[in-house]
Amino acid sequence: MEKIKKNFGFGFMRLPMIGDEVDYDQICRMVDAFLEAGFNYFDTAHGYIDGKSEIAIRRCLTSRYPRESYVLTNKLSANYFEKPEDIRPLVDQQLQACGVEYFDFYLMHAQNKELFAKYKACRAYETALELIREGKIRHLGISFHDKAVVLDRILTEYPQVEVAQIQLNYVDMDDPIVESRKCLEVCRKHNVPAIVMEPVKGGKLVNLPRLAAAALDELGGSHASYAIRYAAGQPGVFMTLSGMGSMEMVRDNVGYMQNFVPLNEKEMAAVQKVRNIFASMDTIECTDCRYCVETCPRKIPVPKFFAMMNSKKMWGSWNRDFANRLMNEPGQSPDSCLGCGDCEAMCPQHLPIRRLLKMVEETLR
Repeated sequence: MEKIKKNFGFGFMRLPMIGDEVDYDQICRMVDAFLEAGFNYFDTAHGYIDGKSEIAIRRCLTSRYPRESYVLTNKLSANYFEKPEDIRPLVDQQLQACGVEYFDFYLMHAQNKELFAKYKACRAYETALELIREGKIRHLGISFHDKAVVLDRILTEYPQVEVAQIQLNYVDMDDPIVESRKCLEVCRKHNVPAIVMEPVKGGKLVNLPRLAAAALDELGGSHASYAIRYAAGQPGVFMTLSGMGSMEMVRDNVGYMQNFVPLNEKEMAAVQKVRNIFASMDTIECTDCRYCVETCPRKIPVPKFFAMMNSKKMWGSWNRDFANRLMNEPGQSPDSCLGCGDCEAMCPQHLPIRRLLKMVEETLR
């Protein structure tokens, strides 16, 4: 961990796109600006952007900078292995895709009670520890989406885990489903440094409803700055990630994270106002991670439908032309759902996606 320069990382999950293709030219400029500002932590996974994230890492980072100049995290995702002997070839494929000989951090991805059982049955943790001894991985970690009691169990059974990536933002801090505060307390109990994902809750804490935005606009600064600084200022957090999708996001984020200062009392009070406003709204807590789309046999664009429903609840309207195009896409409308439940098994927010899709169909149709 000695290579890490600052407490802010670049998540390669929501990259700028040109149609269906990654905008490599813009990402190169983003990577350059990020490194020039003194940051060096990058995060990817095999399934991000249908496999294009790892390729972007190679084209925009690892082929352009010496290995010692950056810290790279990758993950072992459950939908890419079924038995123990699948894991090593997958890791080798990931190393090749990223253009490196080792990963600084390798995380057991999206751990919850059910997936942890699969990882144990496939000896995934044990294989990762072997790969550390072989030099292909430097540090073992997990990314986590479940109750704090499950996190406590994992860290107890595998004390070799060195970092835990948890979902944390000022809205989810005391949410009974996400349990951000309790999960952070478990990390501290086990002396495991926490990496924060979703500090802006998939953009929800950037594109705020009017009343919530007013509470922060009085202070100046971007809405993202308060969310990311809130997360980074929590005790036990050593890295906060942002899935940056434009050069503007990079400039904004590095501007206030270069000389990081936790939220002061006035800023914390404004954030509490925003929390109270969100608590009074009945929105779908989707973060647009797209795990549901990746696992869906029909590739139904679930986050887009949920975003339209939230827009209707928050603003009283939605883009009707866009809704009509989505609703009439053959095989991808909400009523195309097969009811298999694969999406719900992967959802970090534990959303009842099948029931919500029926609600979307009834509302938007």
